[in-house]
Amino acid sequence: MTVAVEKPEKTGIAEPPAAPVKETRRISRSMVIGAILVVWLVLFAVLRGKQTLTLAAADLTDLHRWINDLNDSIGANRNSNPLFLYFFNEIRLVIDSLVTFVQELISQPTGDRPVPQIGWLGIVGIAGYVSWAVGNWRVALLAVAGFTFLGLQGLWQESMDTLALTLSAVLVALLFAIPLGVWAGLSDRVNRIITPLLDFMQTMPTFVYLAPLTLFFLIGGASATIATVIYAAPPTIRITAHAIRNVSKTTVEAADSLGATRRQSLLKVLLPMSKRTVVMGVNQTIMAALAMVTIAALIDAPGLGKTVVQALQSLDVGTAFNAGLAIVVMAIVLDRVTTAASTREEAARNSKNRFLAWRRPLLGAGAAIAAVLVYLSHTYLWAAEFPGEGSTGSAIARGADTVTTWAQDNLSGLTNAFRDAITNGLLNPFQTLLTDSPWWLVGAVLIALAVVLGGWRAGITTAVCVGLLVGTGLWSDGMTTLASTLVATVLVMVLGIVFGVWMGRSTLVDRLIRPTLDAAQVMPPFVYLVPFLALFGATRFTAIVAAIVYGAPVAMKIIADGIRAVPETTVEAATSAGCNTWQIITKVQLPMARSALTLATNQGLIYVLSMVVVGGLVGAGALGYDVVAGFSQGQLYGKGLAAGLAIVLLGVMFDRITQAAARRAGA
Repeated sequence: MTVAVEKPEKTGIAEPPAAPVKETRRISRSMVIGAILVVWLVLFAVLRGKQTLTLAAADLTDLHRWINDLNDSIGANRNSNPLFLYFFNEIRLVIDSLVTFVQELISQPTGDRPVPQIGWLGIVGIAGYVSWAVGNWRVALLAVAGFTFLGLQGLWQESMDTLALTLSAVLVALLFAIPLGVWAGLSDRVNRIITPLLDFMQTMPTFVYLAPLTLFFLIGGASATIATVIYAAPPTIRITAHAIRNVSKTTVEAADSLGATRRQSLLKVLLPMSKRTVVMGVNQTIMAALAMVTIAALIDAPGLGKTVVQALQSLDVGTAFNAGLAIVVMAIVLDRVTTAASTREEAARNSKNRFLAWRRPLLGAGAAIAAVLVYLSHTYLWAAEFPGEGSTGSAIARGADTVTTWAQDNLSGLTNAFRDAITNGLLNPFQTLLTDSPWWLVGAVLIALAVVLGGWRAGITTAVCVGLLVGTGLWSDGMTTLASTLVATVLVMVLGIVFGVWMGRSTLVDRLIRPTLDAAQVMPPFVYLVPFLALFGATRFTAIVAAIVYGAPVAMKIIADGIRAVPETTVEAATSAGCNTWQIITKVQLPMARSALTLATNQGLIYVLSMVVVGGLVGAGALGYDVVAGFSQGQLYGKGLAAGLAIVLLGVMFDRITQAAARRAGA
């Protein structure tokens, strides 16, 4: 069988030759970034040391003097200016009254009484009862043991002062945070308006809230409480709005079809169904408040934070460790109680415990016992003053000092070698590049990188931040802080990628490591400084290592979740194609988790920035030192306030760049 093949007809017209295909080589983003860095290095070699805007530690600019004069003017007119008489002073008096009331209730003597209204036995009884009522008996046992341990440490009154400030700030924060969160959950317009404000509030390092508030509310409990409210409210607002928005639409529609009004729908459907998530938001607010209250010791807030600050300033590691341990214990107790409150109803539904039927009578009996303990602590001195002299705390402090001495005697070679390797090999060269380059060159590089990584909007934001940073008069100190922040962030990402990939690929590893990461995120920033002060002494490297440990947990978790989100089918296809484990990680999982990596960089950088600034207490210098000096030396107040603004500018700039880069990576 033959098949006829039809040939194309010849038309007699010559066909034009096919045009050659030109290969267009696309310039990648990495190539552009590399070219920017090369140009920077070349110009640095030519212009090194010129126009660096260096300012000595004791020097002030016109802006700093103007702020000092403004502070003096406000102090002179505080009791005559109507704005202060009828607004700021009134707010301060209300907050002071609330804090004083709670302190007299649980921590400070009141009137002719040498002790507070409720002594240690009553507080321990209330803590145990409330923990049992909202959680279970295990949580109650933890609360009783935790509060008793605070007394054994010899830090009962300091702990109660911290608890009083925390409770006052949380109460004020929740009074407007939950309604605002509900409003944002119900209204898209409100949500769009408040989201940038919440971003700004959470971007600012904790230090930055303190200086401007003292300008209007003076130092003390009122400023500390207001600063804590500003810092602690955003989690509840965000999480409440998220909870309201995620209630099933069909449930809401069913309520509407039955004739429920908007108010009834909110009170009977939306709030009950989002209660667990809202309680999680309250948990986050309490943790943020506790962290901020300890830092607010810099503006004379009483409590454990003041003990830690004084110990760090005198390099007394033992006392700092004992007080830091008390903060951790309190944080763990408050975290476990509020976490148990968010899961109790679901746990009760899934449980077949025969004692559940007796829960209400048992709670009544427990309330009676707690009331008796409160009465005893109010009436009798032995039940009001914690017994003993804090011998456990003295033993802990001596043990910490002993370990510190041993570490310094036996590990100094190793720790010094590690410190010198990072400092000389990474930190010093990068800091020199930033601080010795002309300010306009560094600014141009930052703007160019922002445009390449995040787009034109990020570039405009960076340009504004660079201009304002120059205006603060603290460009050189800002570059020193920037160097420490970026070096620490690089190391955070190295740890985050190593452990995050490991956790994302292994459920067992994730189950083992994640509880440690959760516990690390509970601890306030001050606590991280103490062990590294013992190992490395009072140097900027101490602040960097503490910042790495503080920022690494959040990066590890985000990267682990990103790796786990890579589809199993994609990994299986790569395995069947013959890829080994290293190739799967580097060629498949990490590239597909690029948005998670960028988000982890964003969060890690924000955490690191806040911690590097706190490190000003232990020799980190630069902007952190400027802020601390502004609180302690009146003539440097203006410089300290400008340093706080510079920190905000750095945080906003890099937050916007990394967020824009994350959106690009996820697109």
